[in-house]
Amino acid sequence: MPELPPGRSPESGAEPHHHPHGHPHDQVLVEEYARHLAAERNLSEHTVRAYSSDAAELLRHARNAVGAESPLDDLLTLAVLRSWLASMSTAGQARASLARRAASARALSRWLYRTERLTTDPGARLQAPKRGRPLPGVLRQDQAGRALAEAASVVENGVPESGSGTLKIDPNDPILVRDLALLELLYATGVRVGELVSLDVDDIDRDRRTIRVLGKGGKERVVPYGVPAATALNSWLDRARPALTSENSGPAAFLGKRGGRVNQRQVRQVVHQALERVNDAPSLGPHGLRHSAATHLLDGGADLRSVQELLGHATLTTTQLYTHVSVDRLRASYRQAHPRA
Repeated sequence: MPELPPGRSPESGAEPHHHPHGHPHDQVLVEEYARHLAAERNLSEHTVRAYSSDAAELLRHARNAVGAESPLDDLLTLAVLRSWLASMSTAGQARASLARRAASARALSRWLYRTERLTTDPGARLQAPKRGRPLPGVLRQDQAGRALAEAASVVENGVPESGSGTLKIDPNDPILVRDLALLELLYATGVRVGELVSLDVDDIDRDRRTIRVLGKGGKERVVPYGVPAATALNSWLDRARPALTSENSGPAAFLGKRGGRVNQRQVRQVVHQALERVNDAPSLGPHGLRHSAATHLLDGGADLRSVQELLGHATLTTTQLYTHVSVDRLRASYRQAHPRA
């Protein structure tokens, strides 16, 4: 990475006057940038917060390196952007983190150039180490089937106390019916856990067996589900949900014990407990069921575009990750079964 001019680094002491909480002009700039990200790019609150924090950090780094009162064109050069990434690499940040920071710097640079605050766009030439994308953990189809069968058995028979004939959990508990519906719907649709907990009763079309979810970037999509999920969901909505409904319930499709909308942490616990009942199943959360649903769809012959639409991926590149999972499985089966593998 190109070096900054001698005597201009933070360590050199060449710029002794720093604003301890960031330059006042930069604070205003970051606030405007955050409004742009939220209003014009429709990014999530989490992403806006992350990109805004990156912008503030980058500007502080630039002023320390170049000069506290330098104009933006001198502050945000390609060399400064690269030195910012280099400082984080030296601090031991992972490649995935560096890739995200580079994307954040490019987004800021592009916005500053488009709004004529910069005369050039240095971020357009900024590169970072390619993000390593580990293959997602997935269940085998038989493991998914056994996990759902166990959950259905719990609904029907309850959970016995270890070593006794008494029941630890009564099969009439509406939470058990809810848990089965959650699991069936997660696996049937491959929706994100955030999309699932945000579901309202009116988002469920029981006649057509579809749900309407609001995905990333505020994009709405309709996702179908199958007969087992429909059976579990109807049982929850007709029989169990009314037993938990309270003044806090509102239109929420899935409720917690106190009648409020179920949260993501509770759903994760449900998935982990369900998979613990399957001896050879990996420890996965709701996103693991999403990965499994996508992989099993592709294994079953679904085309990539359809799976992309179902999962709500913005680009086909993200969906293609699951083809690697399927190919890896095929390769493993080949090595195990073929006499000349």
